[in-house]
Amino acid sequence: MPDEPNTDQRVCLGVVVGAHGVRGSVRIKPFTGEPEAVGAYGPVTDESGRHRYELTVHGTHKGTVLAGIAGVRDRDAALALKGTRLYVDRAKLPEPAEDDTFYHADLIGLPVEDTAGRSLGTVAAVHDHGAGDILEIAGPDGAARLLPFTRDVVPTVDIAGGRIVADPPVETESPGGADTAEDEETA
Repeated sequence: MPDEPNTDQRVCLGVVVGAHGVRGSVRIKPFTGEPEAVGAYGPVTDESGRHRYELTVHGTHKGTVLAGIAGVRDRDAALALKGTRLYVDRAKLPEPAEDDTFYHADLIGLPVEDTAGRSLGTVAAVHDHGAGDILEIAGPDGAARLLPFTRDVVPTVDIAGGRIVADPPVETESPGGADTAEDEETA
């Protein structure tokens, strides 16, 4: 595994959610810590990487960033971009300032093992539905498992070493509804 974060990845900074006004400005839902940072790392691209956009951030309004895009001059052109996710190369982002702060792009693809060293799979995605980050682990058998991304459940994130150590909570119910402990005793 590399000693540096994977720099050939792109990171989604936000998504165009609509037009603002009649002169081609857009509203962007930011996925950055500071909303205005959506335009701080130079030109962005769409998901395919084929279209490049130069943003000029004008400010924020009701949780969105108001921005102009070079070449977009009217409301219809701005509306045509609705739903466009805006990406930047991971290499353009600064390294996280705190030891326990990570870019999702640095976590995705890392192998995950339990505290005994057994493989749990790899990080397939990182979700945040408002109550904190959740790691989606694609298991060796193809099954997905969700783990809260807390220090108790994920005590070690070793980006340089290329691994994550997790201490998953004990499951109290199997998919069929019976207690896991009872299933183990009868098996």
